Amino acid sequence: MDVSEPVSISTGIAGRYATAVFELAKEGKKLKALETDVDTLDAALAESADFRDLIASPLYSREQQAEAIVAIAKKMKLSPVVANTLNLMATKRRLFVLPQLVVALRGLIADEKGEVTADVTAAKALTKVQQDKLAKTLTATVGKDVKINMSVDESLIGGLVVKVGSKMIDTSIRSKLASLQNSMKEVG
Repeated sequence: MDVSEPVSISTGIAGRYATAVFELAKEGKKLKALETDVDTLDAALAESADFRDLIASPLYSREQQAEAIVAIAKKMKLSPVVANTLNLMATKRRLFVLPQLVVALRGLIADEKGEVTADVTAAKALTKVQQDKLAKTLTATVGKDVKINMSVDESLIGGLVVKVGSKMIDTSIRSKLASLQNSMKEVG
C-alpha cells in the first residue's frame, strides 16, 4: 500500500480550495487580509490541540464542525472569504486539509509578491539583525525577496541549516562532525 496517497489527495484538495480563495481575495483586492488570515490560522494550528482535534476528528458531525468553525472564524476575525470557505469545508467534511490549505495559500501569496521562503534552522535563535543580514544575502543569491521561517534546534550544536526551495545548505557542526566520523570510518 502506498502511504503517500492520502497526503497527495489532501494536497490536491487543499490546492483547489487555496486557488479558489486566493483568486477571490485577489479579485477583491484583499490579499493583505488573506495573508493576515493565513498567519492567524497557522498560529491556531500550531498552538491549539483542540483546534487540531476539531478539524481532524471524525467524532464531530458536519453540523458540529460547521457551527464550531463559524464561531472560531468570528472570534479570530477572519475575512468573509476565508470564513465562508472554512464553513464550506466543514459542511463537505474537508476541514482535515486545513494545514495543507495554509501551506498552499502561503505559496500562492509568496509567488504573487515575488517572494520565496527560506526555512532556517539554527542552534540558537538569531537576532533580528542577523536574520535581516541572512535575508539580504539569500536575496542576492536567489534573485527574489526572501522571507525567513526561523526555527531552533539545539542538537545542531552550532551553525545553520538553510532550505530554499529544493536547495539545502547545511553548515551545522553536527553535520560536519558526522562527515568527519564517516571519513574516519573509511580510513580505519
